[in-house]
Amino acid sequence: MTLAATGCSSSSKYYDPAKSNRTETGFRNNYPQPERASVWKWQWERLTQGLPKPPANHYQFPVVKPDLAWLKGNRKSPSVTWIGHATALLQIGGKNVLTDPMFSERASPFSFIGPKRKVALPVQIGELPHIDVVVISHNHYDHLDRASVEQLNLQPGGPPLFLVPLGLREWFNDIGITNVREMDWWDKLSMNSLDIYFVPAAHWSARGLLDRSETLWGGWVFRNLKMPATTETAASEQSDAYSVYFAGDTGYSKDFRDIGERFGRFDLALIPIGAYAPRWFMQNQHVDPAQAVQIHEDVRAKRSIGVHWGTFELADEPLDEPPQKLAEALKEAKLPADQFITLQHGQTLKLDE
Repeated sequence: MTLAATGCSSSSKYYDPAKSNRTETGFRNNYPQPERASVWKWQWERLTQGLPKPPANHYQFPVVKPDLAWLKGNRKSPSVTWIGHATALLQIGGKNVLTDPMFSERASPFSFIGPKRKVALPVQIGELPHIDVVVISHNHYDHLDRASVEQLNLQPGGPPLFLVPLGLREWFNDIGITNVREMDWWDKLSMNSLDIYFVPAAHWSARGLLDRSETLWGGWVFRNLKMPATTETAASEQSDAYSVYFAGDTGYSKDFRDIGERFGRFDLALIPIGAYAPRWFMQNQHVDPAQAVQIHEDVRAKRSIGVHWGTFELADEPLDEPPQKLAEALKEAKLPADQFITLQHGQTLKLDE
């Protein structure tokens, strides 16, 4: 395997002002956003109004057991398996890539309080095929889960490569994970025929009260270049060219038009559609389904899958509402319903079919 990186930081203190935006008070978004709203006002509204309301299905979401034998044997066909929330197993370029692995029962630093998983996991970490790469969008607890990355680091066959935003390598090193590469916005890393880029998003970071925006946030781009057969690569293991965009966690901004212009198109995009209510509070950090459709168009995706919904109650909309609002947004945008879909927990989509 060849591994090369261009523009990657060698230190958490390094950044390129032409890429990410670092100030004395931490990183900032590319494009200005409204002033941050009061979290206390939001929590008071939730308490007094009894929000969020339970979904109409009483949390009985369908859960599919993935075809693990197929996933473990697959080296050619691009596929995506939605595990839940922002966690997906992406198979591309002969690599198994895991996005924002979150397998714990709570999205919280505590085991007894914080958002609790509402839908059972369709698969455990130990059942997955060997993971080659883990990408982290940012350090919030529902996207960077310590127990999950520690278990992945101990997987049989050796740890995956952890690709993380600027500033997070030290956190990983402190818990004994050393196979880590920090990346700045627009940085590129190449693994044989797979190119991976870290790209901007409109969000923020923090794991405590005093570290807001001290580490970077963003999304990930995967571009698989068709690799000809060689003596080391059997023809049956070749992969056709394919490109995927994982938006991570984000509010809406012009960043997505920038990404679309830079990369031209994507075969698939994984775009958040949940945790958007109330808009007066969530608009800076989480897109709603209509904005998710706009991102789909901005990045020029042929097809998109909605993620970041249906697993943890992080906001005020019912947990089953995002797909309904997504269908309405697609109709309003005059786009075919099958151009932007949602999957059941554990469902695999074979992307070359």
